[in-house]
Amino acid sequence: MDNERQSDAISDGSSACDTDPQNQLEVVFYPDSSHRRKSSLVAADNYHSKPQIDKNEDTTACFVHSLIAGEWVSPFRGFPDPGGDQPGYSGDEAAILDGATLPTGDEAIPVVNLDPKPIGERGAPTIVQSRHLTKRQLSDMAWNVRKLSKKLGSIRLKLTVKTVFLVTKAHDESLISLTRKVTQWLLSSQRDTQYVVYIEKRLETHPDFAAWQIEEEEPTAKGRLKYWDAQSALDNPHLFDFVITLGGDGTVLYTSWLFQRIVPPVLSFSLGSLGFLTKFDFNDYQKTLDTAFRDGVVVSLRLRFECTIMRSNAQPKEALSGTNKRDLVEELIGEEVEGTLTHTPDKVVQILNDVVLDRGPNPTMSQIELFGDDEHFTTVLADGICIATPTGSTAYNLAAGGSLSHPENPVILVTAICAHTLSFRPIILPDTIVLRMGVPYDARTSSWASFDGRERIELHPGDYVTVSASRYPFANVLPQGKRGEDWVHSISKTLNWNSRQKPKALH
Repeated sequence: MDNERQSDAISDGSSACDTDPQNQLEVVFYPDSSHRRKSSLVAADNYHSKPQIDKNEDTTACFVHSLIAGEWVSPFRGFPDPGGDQPGYSGDEAAILDGATLPTGDEAIPVVNLDPKPIGERGAPTIVQSRHLTKRQLSDMAWNVRKLSKKLGSIRLKLTVKTVFLVTKAHDESLISLTRKVTQWLLSSQRDTQYVVYIEKRLETHPDFAAWQIEEEEPTAKGRLKYWDAQSALDNPHLFDFVITLGGDGTVLYTSWLFQRIVPPVLSFSLGSLGFLTKFDFNDYQKTLDTAFRDGVVVSLRLRFECTIMRSNAQPKEALSGTNKRDLVEELIGEEVEGTLTHTPDKVVQILNDVVLDRGPNPTMSQIELFGDDEHFTTVLADGICIATPTGSTAYNLAAGGSLSHPENPVILVTAICAHTLSFRPIILPDTIVLRMGVPYDARTSSWASFDGRERIELHPGDYVTVSASRYPFANVLPQGKRGEDWVHSISKTLNWNSRQKPKALH
């Protein structure tokens, strides 16, 4: 009889003793302590203060964000104090945490409120958050987090589109007439919605676009045809509900560059030489846009990187006297000297493809120190190093011998460019790591950083670049019903991936 019960328990996917107190695991959620030096954590606009999360997130209703931010501390209204004899959770909180039933008796562990100060000023708590979970509950938690991530990575959005932002491939005069066609169609009185259309400022006086003629042919378009420049897109991303690009992958990258923070959904028509990011045929643009505005769109949230250029601060001469020379490795991961700020942020950039640190015009190779979180990874002697997103895996990363990566992978690709060693191999890291690559103080030459192939900036000895996953992903619109197979088709069509003549059959 005992064997039958044990067999039944196994067939249910659990064991009878799985819920016993001695077999439960205590899961502890520590506050955020990333062990990064303050030179990497200061905010770009005020480097004398420690960074804090946005004020509007202090009262966030998102449980996941609260957990990440160390704020899993919702007040227990109507329940005993956690320090009392009968600790407990509110019903909603327990349902969120457990996903099933409330724990009882010894299973209930109090969630202890942390110091109510802002995260940037919060000290170490005396008691950390914890609760008891069975091994099966822990496994279910990990699985459900994966499911949540998968859903967020490719979601369907029902849109209320009123303002459309139109981006045309630069320096291609042949696309101006197509831009005019799309603009006319959007501004037509036959549309159910009176759209406001923003086009690039340079087209306002372009003879092929003939903006004055559009307003003359469609009187209702007056006041709805407007113009954007790079600064307006940077300062007012919230004004635009939807973005349409006409061009190739380079036009999509330029759009990502324009929207350095919030990115509206971007639908890209394929009118260029590559097709990794441009998924829609322009010949069907009316049907495509009608369906998108009426039924919604499937959006892939492409990982972007946030890159911060950190400049070395000059130190007093007395501090550098004798043999006490500055060491970049020691400054970034060594012991901090109280009151000493070694680096100051200079510029923050959001990128979609890659950040490259190379030798630039220098005739000799670069010397680059590579760090991951609070660890020194290695010293790279090469023409440069490429840190790529999964989207950028098919760009410079591929040319440098790096791995291809599906764009939904949450990873960071690190590839050396012409490394002066036979043993340096490309490496793929999780996007939870904060990378830093810098020029050591004793380097012979400076290095140059470029971001998505734009805005090359010189890094002098002692300077470095911080690379981390951005909180502002790129919302790329996909054709309905196509996800992973569409990417495989793109690399097969564009790169002739694994294309060869088949061997003849044996007779």
